[in-house]
Amino acid sequence: MKKVVSVSLGSSKRDHTVNVELLGQRFEISRRGTDGDINKAIAMLQELDGMVDAIGLGGIDVYLYAGNNRYVIHDGLRLMQSVKVTPVVDGSGLKNTLEREVVRHLVQQGLIKQETKVLMVSAMDRFGMAEALTKIGCRITFGDLIFSLGIRYPIYSLEKLKSIANKLMPIVSRLPFQIIYPTGAKQDKHNSAKSAKFAKYYQDAEVIAGDYHLIRKHLPGKMNGQIIITNTTTESDVKLLKERGAGVLVTTTPEFHGRTFGTNVMEAVFVSMLGKKWGDITQEDYNQLLRQLDWRPKITRYKEEVFESNRQAIIVN
Repeated sequence: MKKVVSVSLGSSKRDHTVNVELLGQRFEISRRGTDGDINKAIAMLQELDGMVDAIGLGGIDVYLYAGNNRYVIHDGLRLMQSVKVTPVVDGSGLKNTLEREVVRHLVQQGLIKQETKVLMVSAMDRFGMAEALTKIGCRITFGDLIFSLGIRYPIYSLEKLKSIANKLMPIVSRLPFQIIYPTGAKQDKHNSAKSAKFAKYYQDAEVIAGDYHLIRKHLPGKMNGQIIITNTTTESDVKLLKERGAGVLVTTTPEFHGRTFGTNVMEAVFVSMLGKKWGDITQEDYNQLLRQLDWRPKITRYKEEVFESNRQAIIVN
């Protein structure tokens, strides 16, 4: 049996382990949170190095993208470089392939179309999805500055996002990652007063795309039957979204025992199946495995009547 572990800067309350069979191979897949403690994460990674088949880095990115430019997050690189033997990934390769396919599927289902109003809370960590939505002709607001840095400056084009990233990322990439993304216990906190300032970005959109924890960070108390497209959801996350008035939940990665794992976990599974170095794996390698596995987003409709009347969507990671 192959063993794949995600070491996350997120809360240990979300830890989970499953045994699954994929294409005739048995896997033990687990997620281990370190509650925002980067030194604890490094120690855990070093302990796992050489003892498991592949490792995913959760709750942090190593690479962010804007166009053809790739930016290295220094805290993420520090974690990755602490592993010397076992293949380690951050999920960016799978995001760039899987999430493009998810967008195509949702277009085929009539959930997304030209002129659909989209809010992406962070496009740089899932640039493939951003490009796919742009290609369709969606009206997109990129919230990278709003949701990661607290700067209330919406961006309305990929070209503008690239320009801003070129200026800011040399600085931002060196910041402690906890400043730009909720880690540990912060993932469970919700500032209602501050979130009220962000509510209009949710309510004005038909589709909201991005990381689940960034979405939850300022999730309005009341939504209007929107579709949530995400992964890394637990049963409590699913319940919360329903209680807040979501109409539909779409998860982009497979559900195992009532829980979906992050793309970093599933990319680690793919790397262990392919038997290649991460840098040698191509988009076609990922796409071929996706076709063999026949992965499709799971669509759960909370409120059929609201969905039909609003056709609104939230896309999350």
